[in-house]
Amino acid sequence: MKAKDSGLCAVKGVRAFGIKPGKMGLAIIVAEGNAAGVFTRNKVIAAPLIVTREALGKNGRLAAVIANSGNANAFTGEQGLADAREMASILSERLGVDSDLIAVASTGVIGRKLDIDWIRDNVDEVMNGLVASPQGNSHAARAIMTTDTFPKMTAIELDCGVCIGGIAKGSGMIEPNMGTMLGFVYTDAALPSDVLDECLKEAVDRSFNMVVVDGDTSTNDMVLLTATGATGISPDINEFKEGLEHVLVDLAKQIAKDGEGATRLIEAQVTGAVSEEDARLVAKAIVRSPLVKSAIFGKDPNWGRVVAAAGYSGAELEQDRLSLAFSNGVDTVYLVNEGKILSEDKEHLQKLEAIMGSSEVIIMVGLSLGNANAKAWGCDLTYDYVRINAEYTT
Repeated sequence: MKAKDSGLCAVKGVRAFGIKPGKMGLAIIVAEGNAAGVFTRNKVIAAPLIVTREALGKNGRLAAVIANSGNANAFTGEQGLADAREMASILSERLGVDSDLIAVASTGVIGRKLDIDWIRDNVDEVMNGLVASPQGNSHAARAIMTTDTFPKMTAIELDCGVCIGGIAKGSGMIEPNMGTMLGFVYTDAALPSDVLDECLKEAVDRSFNMVVVDGDTSTNDMVLLTATGATGISPDINEFKEGLEHVLVDLAKQIAKDGEGATRLIEAQVTGAVSEEDARLVAKAIVRSPLVKSAIFGKDPNWGRVVAAAGYSGAELEQDRLSLAFSNGVDTVYLVNEGKILSEDKEHLQKLEAIMGSSEVIIMVGLSLGNANAKAWGCDLTYDYVRINAEYTT
């Protein structure tokens, strides 16, 4: 596979655009095809997710997505559902398609009535800007940002000629437990919706579901995958799964890197677990731990916190078989080997200091109990995280 420019607009049959003049933003993506989605497991589920899930259940297809930022339209009762359906209706009228082919997404403050008039007043500007170009992709990605500091986008082309591309947003309230805050992914492969559903769920489990910024599962988490079929190519399913996972992991890592107030990306690599589920438990416990996250922020190699997190993760673990190392992708410092603490000479400590000051810190844990592995991504916990969330609605 090779990287492509344009994000989701690298995919044949996709047009996009968005605006964000202030706190409110509006994005539209137009591309018809078979589709699948995954949604939050939070029992407080936002109105747009209810509407979109119903639409996918009826058709297994989508023609477009309309997404707003600045207001989550969550915990808004019957009025919220009516507003979400109105968003779908506004776009369906302009496209001349059934409203059940429109996906609706929202992100922002929970518990506030959506300004549907603002969306109605601005939809034509977005519609008039729709293009199949890097500009369209970039504008759409920026329009769905809230506390994000940069737009998240990626695209690849598989060896068979099929493209997969997407955009996402997410910075805080991130432990998806399904997907990210919002993710819209497209491919020009010719694939049925049931295959897309299988591929998406598998890829989400190894990507967005392995990201923790703050341990909070949003009311609005949603990832959609649409196949335009514009190439007419039905790729080898394993090649497609590999490409889709690559795209979703890329977006997931961008979200972790952009965690609210974050200064460092944390990657937890767990090997030798008795099962993949155990490996996932350990990896997520490490990147979720406030103590580990705080130590990374302070450049403090307090590896005992990692061991403690692994121990309470719920995974099978024997402390005299556990190994631990820190790395930045260039240098690696081994701290524990099968339960034995390794000596710390001057060179060892200098390398460790350099690793802790890197923009990416990789925590490598070996359990030596089996053959299962997993990776998870998170970020450090900073003073700015508290400030950003203390001032979120003010």
